[in-house]
Amino acid sequence: MEPEPGLDGTPVLTLLQAYLASTPLPDSGRLPPERELAEALGVSRAELRKALATLEAEGQLWRHVGKGTFLGARPLAAIGDVAQLARQAGAEDTLRARLVLEPQLAALAARHATPEQVEAMRAAMEASRRPGLSWRGYEGQDARLHREIAAAAGNPLLLHLFDQLAAIRRVLTWNRPRPQPEGPPPGHPSFAEHEGIVAAIAGGEAAAAQARMHDHIAAVHRIIAAG
Repeated sequence: MEPEPGLDGTPVLTLLQAYLASTPLPDSGRLPPERELAEALGVSRAELRKALATLEAEGQLWRHVGKGTFLGARPLAAIGDVAQLARQAGAEDTLRARLVLEPQLAALAARHATPEQVEAMRAAMEASRRPGLSWRGYEGQDARLHREIAAAAGNPLLLHLFDQLAAIRRVLTWNRPRPQPEGPPPGHPSFAEHEGIVAAIAGGEAAAAQARMHDHIAAVHRIIAAG
């Protein structure tokens, strides 16, 4: 099927591509409204929508209902809300994603963490062991520790992925039953695992930090699965 032409005989898709290549867009990458864009190209809105759909299918554009059409790949945060992603993924997918991402972040943190960042990790670790802390309180400090490690990796793109994954994990685990309602016991295994991870990061031992983070996440999920 031949591409539909504009008023001057040029295919609408070609007109649209030329427009996008030559016209400055706002920092958000948002395209003008369909009516305005169709008038600028000299085509009908129906023809424009077909061309937009082609570029969207190729990953060059993405659309957000009620907000408009944007140039570039669809960002993760726009795929849907966190609750929807949690329903789509589930616990096993979340575990596999954590095992891919977080050990690498720990290894990068071992290479790039500043003394101040290591101290922030230790502060979160100590706060998680405070006597009388509830499970919710512990999980808040645990999340703080893991994010300090992710931030110390020094890669904002990976940190964004970590934040998205952490939000999904909170949705999945928020209402699960805990083995001790009053909070983690003094010998909770994650305490020693956290110490080992932070010690490896502080010592610049990337391989050890990566391996210990992997083992820690796997152990936590075994506890959750058994509970």
